Amino acid sequence: MAGEAFLIDGKAVSAKVLAEVAAASQALGAAHKPGLAVVLVGEDPASQVYVGAKGKAAASCGFHSVQHTLPATTSEADLMALVRQLNADPAIHGILVQLPLPAHIDSAKVLEAIAPEKDVDGFHPVNAGLLAIGETQRALVPCTPAGSLILLDHAAQALGRKLDGLDAVVVGRSNIVGKPMAHLLLGRNLTVTIAHSRTRDLAETVRRADVVVAAVGRPEMIQGDWIKPGAIVIDVGINRVPGEGLDKNGKPRTRLVGDVAFEAARLRAGAITPVPGGVGPMTIAMLMKNTLTAAQRRRA
Repeated sequence: MAGEAFLIDGKAVSAKVLAEVAAASQALGAAHKPGLAVVLVGEDPASQVYVGAKGKAAASCGFHSVQHTLPATTSEADLMALVRQLNADPAIHGILVQLPLPAHIDSAKVLEAIAPEKDVDGFHPVNAGLLAIGETQRALVPCTPAGSLILLDHAAQALGRKLDGLDAVVVGRSNIVGKPMAHLLLGRNLTVTIAHSRTRDLAETVRRADVVVAAVGRPEMIQGDWIKPGAIVIDVGINRVPGEGLDKNGKPRTRLVGDVAFEAARLRAGAITPVPGGVGPMTIAMLMKNTLTAAQRRRA
């Protein structure tokens, strides 16, 4: 019946993850507390918000947290020198360089300079390779796919289903979400198709899926009638689109929507993540979990 899809509450699940991380961090003791360093280059407003949220989450988990804020004119050489300094700092277990970086800096070069064991974003080729060959116990897994998998487990449990053998479609092929998500699903014995904007008859491909992960970056691209009745839908997209009326400053309002047409999809899905309040909160929670994991591995 209409409106009966199980809403997957990312805020509640992420709060549970953060509480578990905080407890495990405390158990390590003050001398071994996880250390997270966040590097922000420039004054991009969205990046400033993200970095602030990450700092608050680290503090709530009892981490040693440091932030390096550099001007947009910082040279690539100076940024690389800072990364090398953090690699060598025994009090830092996780390093995050906030993207995007200014155009004059080679982002790939900087990310590859981070020590793989401190790469809590999970973007380093070593971590990507470990994930691709199924070595998730050795890799640091990208935060958004890792969080999405936890939400998928939460939904499957709520619906009384097993994931083994289900058909999954990941719409999106990025190195940050789409490809690692596919590897994680394969590791859980789902049959996985990676689709994208150029997939022939994308609608029919999605309609076959018991699990849909939308990570294509296009507002409401996945239509409601594409969703197989009862499917679990994980919407990774966060897109800002025009809203109604003006805000208090007289500027046109905007609103956030996902990659899935939510209102129509929820009438067919068995479970679905809202936007906002779904995958978004999990990304920061998993960043904290990765930092804890890096600290635990160092101690071991």
